[in-house]
Amino acid sequence: MTNILLTGSSRGIGAAIAADLNATPDISFVGHGTASGIPADFADPAGPHSLWDAALKKLGTIDVLINNAGVFEANPIDLDDAAWVAGWERTMRINLTASAELCRLAIRHWQERGVGGRIVNVASRAAYRGDSPAHWHYAASKAGMVAMTKSIARGYAGGGILAFAVCPGFTMTGMAEDYLASRGGDKLLADIPLGRVADPEEVANAVTYLALNAPPSMTGAVIDVNGASYVR
Repeated sequence: MTNILLTGSSRGIGAAIAADLNATPDISFVGHGTASGIPADFADPAGPHSLWDAALKKLGTIDVLINNAGVFEANPIDLDDAAWVAGWERTMRINLTASAELCRLAIRHWQERGVGGRIVNVASRAAYRGDSPAHWHYAASKAGMVAMTKSIARGYAGGGILAFAVCPGFTMTGMAEDYLASRGGDKLLADIPLGRVADPEEVANAVTYLALNAPPSMTGAVIDVNGASYVR
């Protein structure tokens, strides 16, 4: 039995990952979110540790951590100084710092048990190509997540601890639908050679593969799911 902690499982990509895991034999997982799983507010510094403790109590051990929770909130530069900094710090806290805390707890858990484990971080295409003028903070948080993933992969592979990232482009979640509508959907779609945004299930398939089946030599890999709208 493989025990998995999945953050942000209530909607969008997270809900698709949860459905994928539910359909996979010999998997036991706990989700995080207000609509499904264990509630925890990642804007609260106590949130990640509270979630980890609750998940560990429920599962006994954790073999795989999937960091999917995140926010995508506009933070235009013409806000007053305090509001702009608060918006920046909120996104960093939820998207990057909370994920880093959970990664640290997972690594220490595996080290104490003398076993390996897997981390899959759901980042974004924005980590590489940036985002809109109102979303510096979002792009920076996801670039940090990719750099963190690579650092973990390089630092802990000798102990069997593997780390991977997935970088979706636009994905047809409620968050992406709102953004597409606000930015002119046809213009944005024209930038995607595939001609459409990704389905959440496509991203979930990549995440599940990395969490369960990717060979150890793939540790440190970043998988793009963006319809060739950004290629590296």
